[in-house]
Amino acid sequence: MSSIEKGITGMPRIAIASRDIAPMVETFRNKFGLPVLDFRDLDWDTFGAHLAMCTPPGGSNIELMAPDDPAAPLSQSLQGFLDRRGEGHFALMLEAANPDAEAVDLAGRGLKVLPTMRGAAGRDIHPSSTHGVLIRVYPTNSFSGPYPDPADDENATGLTGIKRVIIAVRDVHQAADTYGRKFALNVSQPVLDAERGVQSATCVPPTGGEIELVAARDTDTPFADAIDQFVATRGEGMYALVLGTDDLEQTKKALAARGANCTHVPGVADTLEVDTEATFGGRFWVA
Repeated sequence: MSSIEKGITGMPRIAIASRDIAPMVETFRNKFGLPVLDFRDLDWDTFGAHLAMCTPPGGSNIELMAPDDPAAPLSQSLQGFLDRRGEGHFALMLEAANPDAEAVDLAGRGLKVLPTMRGAAGRDIHPSSTHGVLIRVYPTNSFSGPYPDPADDENATGLTGIKRVIIAVRDVHQAADTYGRKFALNVSQPVLDAERGVQSATCVPPTGGEIELVAARDTDTPFADAIDQFVATRGEGMYALVLGTDDLEQTKKALAARGANCTHVPGVADTLEVDTEATFGGRFWVA
């Protein structure tokens, strides 16, 4: 038997769940000026959910998801999430050469691996073992395009894909152990970020964006206070997705021209937050 490469190979995308996919496609394509592939017209009955893929250059993609067939497991999973937490950040996708083989290793390191979902191409890791984040492990290159070019017009926003996902946790050392030892990813030593008032560690998958684990330490600072309130009210989990840009002020103007207003994030330098009313419960930052 030929040997199979083991280990996580990348973070290809983050999924956003909404009750209706049509306005999501409209928002990401027209307000954010990003390329979106709409898969609703494809014959993908096995999924049982409405899917679209936002594919900006650089970083990780943004997968848009909404329930469709109440009898389909994926649709049931989405509906359960929406009923519990409302619209927002649904799942963080990782990739491995062989998700089933990887699942055996992940379970052996103490992660709660769920049984294979009918119709799914990957394996799910329960949020209770990943600090509030549903993680789905798919085969490497699980989505390989096509990648359309962003609209080339006077309001081009200059946004990239997801450069960083911020995960709010109670204990950075425990979270760093989970993503470093249990997922076997490269994670930095936790450090105190006095300016933001948090302790943080950064996890770098081989491809895609970074994962930053943050815990509140000085709640007199705006960012730490927001993290503290998030964990207290919603529990640990994905807090924000950070998109990139080469020109922050130009992107702010371009988004405003398309009807997506931004404000500066309190306590976080050189970072904008898109109006959350336009982002279906997800927190999108631009840096």
